[in-house]
Amino acid sequence: MNHNTPLSPRPLHHLAEGRRRVLTAAQLRAHGVTAAQANERCRPGGPWQQFLPGVVLLHPGPPSSQERLQAVLLYASRERTTGVPAQPAGDEESGPREPEAMITGLAALTLHGFTATPPLASLNMIDVLVPRTRRLRSAGCARIVRGADLPRPEQLTGVPVAPVARALADAAAALTDAAAVLRLLTEAVRGGHCEPAAVVRELNRARLLTLPHVVDAVDSLVAEGRALAEERLYRLVREQGLPDPVWNVDLRLPDGSRLGGLDAYWPEHAVAVELDTRAHRRDDALWSEYARKREHLEHLGITVVHLTPRKLRDSPEQQATVVRTALRASTDREAEVHVVVLPR
Repeated sequence: MNHNTPLSPRPLHHLAEGRRRVLTAAQLRAHGVTAAQANERCRPGGPWQQFLPGVVLLHPGPPSSQERLQAVLLYASRERTTGVPAQPAGDEESGPREPEAMITGLAALTLHGFTATPPLASLNMIDVLVPRTRRLRSAGCARIVRGADLPRPEQLTGVPVAPVARALADAAAALTDAAAVLRLLTEAVRGGHCEPAAVVRELNRARLLTLPHVVDAVDSLVAEGRALAEERLYRLVREQGLPDPVWNVDLRLPDGSRLGGLDAYWPEHAVAVELDTRAHRRDDALWSEYARKREHLEHLGITVVHLTPRKLRDSPEQQATVVRTALRASTDREAEVHVVVLPR
């Protein structure tokens, strides 16, 4: 006996009456269904239908959205052809394993709760992310997306789904409409799904930042992320009881030389806050500019506190403590050089 030999036959109606209405050919064999029986039941007008290669829908009508997701994942699984169940993602003894397949792209974003994406039932194609080494072609509604270093999937509605940043990158790769890409990126930030930096990192990893319509969308995304970070900074000062700073100022030397812009500044303490909202692209030129400005200001006796949007979101109390400590440490200390504070 080998893995192609069916087990003792059982009445076939018990399969369609079960909870799982989508099975692979290998799973059917395990239930005692021969290839001939499966083919007979999948004939036109029969009680079953072959929905994808090697994947059978155990009823004649159209599949539900959940059944389409299950069918796509089964098509992308190794179990479809080998009959060997997928291994778990990892355990303490063997260490983490690479995920086998997960829903990504527009379908994943819909599962994450995006409103700018179509309902699952309206999607002609469902993207499924698999390891780059898999030999698998797109078929039917299943569009294969290959990648190295697959992320850890999230379980949504009982199926493995790519994290938002990765799903956004995979969706953007299949879109050519700049407005559509911008809507997705904007909702990701406004909806609190992920930070702009995480999105840009994934777009960069997917080598999409050379596409004009993606670059334009990213520029708008960074502006959106900065506005959101500024709002969080205002809220932090107000809710954490910090003294009021002057907001969005430009510092200059008495001779008019520009020192740079700051998001918040306490002149009586010579303490400044600057939001780090860099887009993490392929070079660190902007970070070098931040570093040069910070070094120059601190040489003049001005303490500069860098805050990131993610830290403001995840640990506002801790960030308030950092700022408060800087203010207290500056008691009775003035900047070594008088600076002119101008609105930005």
